[in-house]
Amino acid sequence: MADTTVTVKCLVWDLDNTLWQGTLLEDGEVRLYPGVRELIQLLDSRGILQSIASKNDHDHAWAKLEELGVAEYFVLPHIGWSPKSGSIRSIAEELRFAHGTMAFVDDQAAEQAEVAFHLPAVRCYSADEVAGLAELPEFNPETVTQDARRRREMYQAGFRREAAQADFTGPDEEFIRSLDLEMRIEHATVEHLDRVEELTLRTSQMNATGVHYSRETLAGLLDDHRNRVLVTSMSDRFGPHGAVGVVLVETGADVWHLKLLATSCRVVSFGAGSVILRWLTDQAAQAGAHLVADFRRTERNRMMEIAYRFSGFTGETCPCLASLPADDVSGLQRLHLVPVPQAPPTTMNLIAPNLTSVPGNRLSDVLRP
Repeated sequence: MADTTVTVKCLVWDLDNTLWQGTLLEDGEVRLYPGVRELIQLLDSRGILQSIASKNDHDHAWAKLEELGVAEYFVLPHIGWSPKSGSIRSIAEELRFAHGTMAFVDDQAAEQAEVAFHLPAVRCYSADEVAGLAELPEFNPETVTQDARRRREMYQAGFRREAAQADFTGPDEEFIRSLDLEMRIEHATVEHLDRVEELTLRTSQMNATGVHYSRETLAGLLDDHRNRVLVTSMSDRFGPHGAVGVVLVETGADVWHLKLLATSCRVVSFGAGSVILRWLTDQAAQAGAHLVADFRRTERNRMMEIAYRFSGFTGETCPCLASLPADDVSGLQRLHLVPVPQAPPTTMNLIAPNLTSVPGNRLSDVLRP
């Protein structure tokens, strides 16, 4: 049974007599129902993806969607003659969404029943309910981050990127260089905090400790000149990746304490975590400080441990560890590195602040490529 307490991540639309008035192959001319364009745009602004499962001629229907000016809002449309449950299953698999986060709207009770029978976790709505969808709690996320508002754009860029990689015949590193990647590391602001909290909560494979930092805790760190809350975003020639990483580091005179490094699994293949670590190591070397990183092994973060080890961190004891407060996290290790200057990355352009500037005077941070 569908769970209405879970926020919808993707709404799948039928077309005839649902999205538009009339049957395309019979009437020829169709138009959007009143309020549908506004609903599509509103859900898109809330970070809810939208797709199509329609029994129609693909080329004819897609041309009509373009003519109506709404085609750009739909990802992975399935327009053909297959059962709609199969179309929705395929869309969910390609998006890597659980069925319980999918929703379907159709004017035909038989089509709703077919989907409900094969995919009982998918929420089904009739065309008569379209006008009220935006008011339902499942279509109202608690928070809408900047990345959420760009979610469709990021997914569409990802599809183009994957297609280009499938066609690329050279080494992986050459493909990465061909992307014209740019990584930007910047001090987090209040506007970033919802996404930063989300990264600490949802990132598991590339999360050094698995510790969740609440929005309130992060806000407190912003006001503490000893701590730096840094957010990493990436983009390439296909479009934005959005905010993909968070760094929490306390920059003392002799020791820099890396409390958390977490990056999205979406950018693991680009070596994002290693680039961030090399940059931070270089910054600590410029400051003449030891670098100590918190690490706690979880069931899924083996890749992060490897990244730390490849960057030169070891578990060897160091007198500098005595200057740090005792940890209160079970299983936490403190890894140590004596930093040396690092060369800039060769696979992407890095824009990052100078952490060796006076703590707290963040307007003086200098961006450098």
